[in-house]
Amino acid sequence: MLTKFETKSNRVKGLGFHRKRPWILASLHSGVIQLWDYRMGTLIDKFDEHDGPVRGVHFHNSQPLFCLWFILTGHNHYVMCALFHPKEDLVVSASLDQTVRVWDIGALKKKAGSPVDDILRLGKMNTDFFGGVDAVVKYVLEGHDRGVNWASFHPTLPLIVSGADDRQVKIWRMNDAKAWEVDTLRGHLNNVSCVLFHVRQEIIVSNSEDKSIRVWDSTKRTVIQSFRREHDRFWILASHPEVNLLAAGHDSGMMVFKLERERPAFSVSGDSLYYVKDRFLQFYDYSTQKDTQLIPFRRPGSSSLNQGPKTLSYSPTENAVLIFSDIDGGSYELFIVPKDSFSRGDTVQEAKRGAGGSSFFVARNRFAVLEKSSNQVLVKNLKNEIVKKIAIPVVTDAIFYAGTGNLLCRGETDMESIALLSKHSVIIAVKKLVHRCTLHEMIRVKSGAWDENGVFIYMTLTHIKYCLPNGDSGIIRTLDAPLYITKIFGNTIFCLDRDGKIRPIVIDSTEYIFKLALLRKRLDHVMSMIRNSALCGQAMIVYLQNKGFPEVALHFVKDERTRFNLALESGNIQTAVDSAKEIDEKDHWYRLGVEALRQGNAGIVEYAYQRTKNFERLSFLYLLTGKLDKLSKMMKIAETQNDIMGQFHNALYLGNIQERVKVLENAGHVPLAYITASVHGLHDVAGRLAAELGDSIPSLPEGRRCNRMRRAYFHGLVDAQKDLCRKSDSSDGRNGDISMVLEDDEVHEENDEGGWEYEDLELPPDIDTPKAATNARAFIFVAPTTGMPVSQFWVQTSSLAAEHAAAGNFDTAMLLLSRQLGIRNFTPLKTIFTDLHMGSHTYLRAFTLAPVMSIAVERGWSESASPNLRGPPALVFNFSQLEEKLKAGYKATTAGKLTEALRHFLGVFQTIPLIVVETRREVDEVKELIIIAKEYVLGLQMELKRRELKDIDPVRQQELAAYFTHCNLQVPHLRLALMTAMSVCYKAGNLSTAANFSRRLLETNPTNENQARTARQVLQAAERNMKDTSQLNYDFRNPFVVCGATYVPIYKGQKNVSY
Repeated sequence: MLTKFETKSNRVKGLGFHRKRPWILASLHSGVIQLWDYRMGTLIDKFDEHDGPVRGVHFHNSQPLFCLWFILTGHNHYVMCALFHPKEDLVVSASLDQTVRVWDIGALKKKAGSPVDDILRLGKMNTDFFGGVDAVVKYVLEGHDRGVNWASFHPTLPLIVSGADDRQVKIWRMNDAKAWEVDTLRGHLNNVSCVLFHVRQEIIVSNSEDKSIRVWDSTKRTVIQSFRREHDRFWILASHPEVNLLAAGHDSGMMVFKLERERPAFSVSGDSLYYVKDRFLQFYDYSTQKDTQLIPFRRPGSSSLNQGPKTLSYSPTENAVLIFSDIDGGSYELFIVPKDSFSRGDTVQEAKRGAGGSSFFVARNRFAVLEKSSNQVLVKNLKNEIVKKIAIPVVTDAIFYAGTGNLLCRGETDMESIALLSKHSVIIAVKKLVHRCTLHEMIRVKSGAWDENGVFIYMTLTHIKYCLPNGDSGIIRTLDAPLYITKIFGNTIFCLDRDGKIRPIVIDSTEYIFKLALLRKRLDHVMSMIRNSALCGQAMIVYLQNKGFPEVALHFVKDERTRFNLALESGNIQTAVDSAKEIDEKDHWYRLGVEALRQGNAGIVEYAYQRTKNFERLSFLYLLTGKLDKLSKMMKIAETQNDIMGQFHNALYLGNIQERVKVLENAGHVPLAYITASVHGLHDVAGRLAAELGDSIPSLPEGRRCNRMRRAYFHGLVDAQKDLCRKSDSSDGRNGDISMVLEDDEVHEENDEGGWEYEDLELPPDIDTPKAATNARAFIFVAPTTGMPVSQFWVQTSSLAAEHAAAGNFDTAMLLLSRQLGIRNFTPLKTIFTDLHMGSHTYLRAFTLAPVMSIAVERGWSESASPNLRGPPALVFNFSQLEEKLKAGYKATTAGKLTEALRHFLGVFQTIPLIVVETRREVDEVKELIIIAKEYVLGLQMELKRRELKDIDPVRQQELAAYFTHCNLQVPHLRLALMTAMSVCYKAGNLSTAANFSRRLLETNPTNENQARTARQVLQAAERNMKDTSQLNYDFRNPFVVCGATYVPIYKGQKNVSY
């Protein structure tokens, strides 16, 4: 049984498939009717108008309607079901009166007119159906010992099958005259709830209150397979009228399934396709599109399901075909196809056969067979003789072709890239299994192939999609029914449908070819496609923006606002100007001015400021660019608009003192105007303003009246320096009379207006100042100037928090960490700060009573270094210590000492902000350490929390164990986490979830045989009953991250989460 969709709800009593759409109706015992999309797995709508149980529901064949019933009358007891014959005017009904009745409604059908008349006459028709003479009982089938729950017609043969409370399934045959019992199928252990013929195969499917579904061979009357649920009784079965799907309703919901896989076995070689259809090997030529039957082969000897060909491998040099199927637990057939046999053969060719788990050609005349019992690969020749045996170090259940001499996964001829397809994801990697990208799909992935450009094209149940080498993906077109890609030629995809028919599909590859050209930087090809293709749409524009190609997106856009944004993003200033003119809004002109200023385009900046009348920025721009004439115009404009501040600023920019005084005077600031005029030497204006102020004249400090006095003095010093240099140069190489120069200089100074003014100290006359001898030694000790402490130098010259902490300046260290990393809680870093400070200093004791001297220890100090050159502090933490802590954390995790491991990883996490690295390689390694420590800290905290909840909250315990498995751990630790999650979920009865963990555990190829054996046992036990007893907040198909505070998953696309 291949389960495609499953729901959880109240008891399901009725099911009905839609003929065309992927919809199914489910009527519940609670009276609710649900409409589901079984492909997408979503609830479309529900109808809750009924108060009691709804026993049946069915879609109308042509109208968007569905009908349902509770009880039909006509039997001597309750009627349990009534179904129309698919072709004839017959109805079969089953009743608790232990009979099955066949009704002839031909006269009723003739009597009724069009469907509209049927609706208008619905009341009368109900009366006529069982009470009038137009519907007559043709046969009464008696044979069951208890009430009959279900009866249904065969889709093509004159057969009826029925199931009853006597635990028996009976087959009846009918002709024009009578109906009789053919056989009885026994095996159910409780009441048979429903039974029907399969639409496409000669099998009967029944379900029962014994919690099982049984599949019977309708010709041999034997059980083929049986499926059982542990806690749910089955009540209803439904068969899709056109697709190979079944549905079953049980106590806790319903499930949609099919009994065997429908994917055709095929192999592509060059322009040829070899595939299996019915029991023939077919050949298809892509170039001529000609389909040919080659040879027939044997039908499965067993009547079990899933016995058809599973894979097909072809050797072009030897013209040999290797077909693998699940017959007898796995077997292969080797055919050598004659060169002239491209016509239908009449006899079955004798094939070489053997047993194995998988089989593929690995060379032109060698094929590999997986022997599961010994876990080894057998390499055989075309005579079916073993040439070589290869032991596989890990447990393997399937092998795949990966190029000549390699077994892994089937790829294309050049094997540059491979695509690994799972149920809900596509993984793209190179041939050495270096990961490129991963895509996740909400609905099932069915098949895929590479096109000639290196783009992977794959199909889901509903869409054809593409995946670029960088992981970008998109939809090419929708599908009406699932198909399987075989090969891609240009814009044509050749597919096989479930009936084994070749279906060529023409697609439009413009979108992904365009994106591929962008990815490969082939801009000439991009521009050619822009000119010649009909590429458009908001999605394409957003894609180009996100990928850093706004200049390309400009060619697609007509909306001026979007063009303006793209032009600014791409730096196309002229296009931005044109769009801004069309939009003509202040905000757009402002943004244009900012971008033009960034590019240094002063003309566009000026134009943008003029359009927005931003006079302040415009004046400052003219000041920076030296356009004084335009600055004068700005001052006149400010005067015209009575803008006092603008007028004053423009006068200040121009250096126009008179205008500044005038502005201050007109604004009523006469004291400021007087001060400005006085300081700048405008004596006439200052006198006039002084007379106006009267006694309110502000006082100015002496010697501060005019800047020109001090400027003249300094110019005098410069001139004297120049004269001194000229006289020194004219002394003919002899030392000149310096005293003469000084005397002249002193005279010059005495006659000059400027100079230093000294105050008269009025000292007492009895104090005499002796002249000191020029050669006398100074006897007064002068203490040296206190230098800058090394720790202060560290703080002033470094922006590293670790060096500030080493200097003892913890406040600035915390401020730096807060600004750089956003850290707010510094309590865990207290000991690290203290260690840094203590470790970067050494302490000496001079003598007993003297205090201890603290001496800073510099990093990289040497005796040859200059004493005036200070180095950074020596730090006690380095990168190698982090690696040791990481190894200790790994070791403690492996040993199960989770508290100790958490302490080590927290130590790594808390020390990293205070580590100083020297090389780019160390920077990358520290970034990697942050990711590792984050994952382990989060995982270990969740695991410790789970252990606290043991025997308290089983559901939460399972959730935390499940989240732990999604942390990025080392493979040995991931295996331990998967083992824990598998065990917890299995013990709690969540078998489906436990099976997922066991599969993931086996995918890691555990070296511990106990782990592998336990995982296989759990998987086998869970596959018998794939269900969960409790609902978990956990969906492994949907990517998520775990909140570090609440340990609740935040799924992809989820805006918020509450718990």
